[in-house]
Amino acid sequence: MQQDWIMGLIGGGLIGMAGAFFLLVNGRVMGASGIIGGLVDGSGRSDWQERAALIVGLVIVPAIAALAIGGSETNLTGNWVVIVAAGLLVGVGTRLANGCTSGHGVCGISRLSLRGIVSTAFYIGAGGLTMVLFKHVLGVI
Repeated sequence: MQQDWIMGLIGGGLIGMAGAFFLLVNGRVMGASGIIGGLVDGSGRSDWQERAALIVGLVIVPAIAALAIGGSETNLTGNWVVIVAAGLLVGVGTRLANGCTSGHGVCGISRLSLRGIVSTAFYIGAGGLTMVLFKHVLGVI
């Protein structure tokens, strides 16, 4: 249990440092949904190499770390339909919210952005409400 929160703290710190570095170097917020969305909808054609490099890094670096220090146990389902549906729903939700957790939570709050603070409060609240509903009311989890 102790290693779990330490790894989460290290990961959160790395995301925060990456967000600060991205803002300092590029003058833009490091929101993953905006970066991916720009590749998908074509609005990020001018800097597609930078966007693609960030996405590749988001995939490769954790894979390398998992190989180096050993993977961790997850509760991820093996059902690919559920995984794909969840990914699509998260993608649609982040586009509707004009950002994701890294954009609003890490970068928005650190810039004291009212939109980032409100968005973060709502998605944390929605996650808590969902957990209460599924675990305590419906007994599914």
